[in-house]
Amino acid sequence: MDKARKVLIADDEPDILEIVKYNLSAEGYEVITAKDGAEAIDKAKQSRPDLIILDVMMPRKTGVEVCAHLRAQPAFHETLIVFLTALSDEPAHLRGLETGADDYISKPISPQLLVSRVNALFRRSKKSQKVINVGDMEIDPEKFLVTIAGSEVVLAKKEFELLYLLAGKPGRVFLRNEILSQVWGNEVIVGDRTIDVHIRKIRQKLGVDCITTVKGVGYKFEL
Repeated sequence: MDKARKVLIADDEPDILEIVKYNLSAEGYEVITAKDGAEAIDKAKQSRPDLIILDVMMPRKTGVEVCAHLRAQPAFHETLIVFLTALSDEPAHLRGLETGADDYISKPISPQLLVSRVNALFRRSKKSQKVINVGDMEIDPEKFLVTIAGSEVVLAKKEFELLYLLAGKPGRVFLRNEILSQVWGNEVIVGDRTIDVHIRKIRQKLGVDCITTVKGVGYKFEL
């Protein structure tokens, strides 16, 4: 890395903070720690990290609450956010995805997997892409901005990446496994419900009927 990327890790377990900080620092990242949700918000605003790792269950504010709070602010629309969780129930994971999380890392932590996942997220976020114009919709990957007839629409990071993928080839049907691979990457284990949640949120936010479900196959973009 030319310049050390900043990673904020928030967890109420000191041992986990120490493990994560040690391994990411050894990889060349600048690591900031927080012991609860409220401190995570304060330190995120102070340091403007490139990536934030949030424990789902923390005192003062949960990881989901922290994610929702930060995603509501333009300064954090492009920030990578990962949840660290021992929770196995699907509703908790879906709530996290709906607030704009980019990934999950399960406890107990594998330091090698954590570093690999963080590196993979940064690699995917660096890919150079062009502006897509379809009808009166413009999708700008540099600004992470969608405009429809000149009006801005705010999407969470994964919502934006999913829309960008589909809109890049209007009319083409993308299979579910293709979407998972290209938007979330092969190293991330998520299910079909993950795609469904993001598609629903995109439709709600755009207010335009532009994503068609091909039952039992996948999705395609049509405007």
